[in-house]
Amino acid sequence: MNIDSIKNGIVIDHIQAKKGMEIYETLNLQELECSVAIITNAKSKKMGRKDIIKIDKSIDIDLDILGYIDPNITINIVKDDKLVKKFHVTKPERIVNIVKCQNPRCITSVEKELDQVFILTDKEKQIYRCKYCEGRFFNP
Repeated sequence: MNIDSIKNGIVIDHIQAKKGMEIYETLNLQELECSVAIITNAKSKKMGRKDIIKIDKSIDIDLDILGYIDPNITINIVKDDKLVKKFHVTKPERIVNIVKCQNPRCITSVEKELDQVFILTDKEKQIYRCKYCEGRFFNP
């Protein structure tokens, strides 16, 4: 298999295997007017298997979404065929409008214009709580 390198853009690497499509859909990458390559189940010495997303354009990416889905992701910024920046995402302390509160009594169920805000309350168990009702949401 041959996937071309990108001249200017972003490579999202070290994605947990089988999470690449979730990231693709959550970031709405299907709406971009550029090439986007999704490599799933690639061999990795470090991870065993991993997914990779290559975006042939420099765009703004919501790092909170990436950190929420998989905090082990590496972001590579490429300009003129050269890696110019590499960094890791982290699990966000707060997420906004990524998931919805499942509590039917929560104010966000009635007041639809309110942002869905969750606060990370237990890093080890990956538990987020709704800012308004403190309903629990476990990060998969």
